[in-house]
Amino acid sequence: MSERSTAAWAGLPDRSEVRVGEPASVAEALAVQERLRPLVDTAGPGPEAPATVAGLDVAYAESGDRLAAAVTVLDARTLAVVDSAVSVGRPAFGYVPGLFAFRELPALLDALDGLTVRPELLVCDGHGLAHPRRFGLACHLGVVTGLPAIGVGKTPLLGEWTPPAGGRGAWAPLRDGDEVVGRVLRTRDGVKPVFVSVGHRMSLDNATARVLALTPRYRLPETTRTADRLCRDALAGAGAG
Repeated sequence: MSERSTAAWAGLPDRSEVRVGEPASVAEALAVQERLRPLVDTAGPGPEAPATVAGLDVAYAESGDRLAAAVTVLDARTLAVVDSAVSVGRPAFGYVPGLFAFRELPALLDALDGLTVRPELLVCDGHGLAHPRRFGLACHLGVVTGLPAIGVGKTPLLGEWTPPAGGRGAWAPLRDGDEVVGRVLRTRDGVKPVFVSVGHRMSLDNATARVLALTPRYRLPETTRTADRLCRDALAGAGAG
């Protein structure tokens, strides 16, 4: 993983304080999650009017042995892309449910280090607290970078819910037992919902509002859509599509 080299990251925590090693086993990965989970901050409301918002996504080659991680930074008002970076490499961990972040985190951090504009919010294509151990990709990235983060999943990882009403903005709680771990949010009228959860330094109300602000035309946030295109193009350009 590369060292930070731009002023974009000035003032954020040194990653050595929350070491991001590549675990050699499932047991080691679980231990990392247990160690970092208490560092997740769910108290603060988070930025209610961020100037810049980043989308993070990863695309895999058909063989499964190559990936491209992309980050796009959008102007939160116009939703225009103002910065982007990509990292092409190999999955850093095996495919294990609940430990998916370890496959992608090194490449995503390399891509983040390539930015010259520091985003005020990270929007992950995945989950945060809506995770069996309450430490999904959005939590992991938030803790490691020190940035506010939320997860927006296309499908749920866990939980039960009742379908929200059919109009844009309608939502229903996503529950795991007696605990609310996220929201099932309708971003377009009559279109299947997305699954929103807090990652770090955000409230669920604010996460919901940010997702709606990022979905003026489509089901998925513009952050996810632009990052998805970038990582797919990068993978194809590397001959691994």
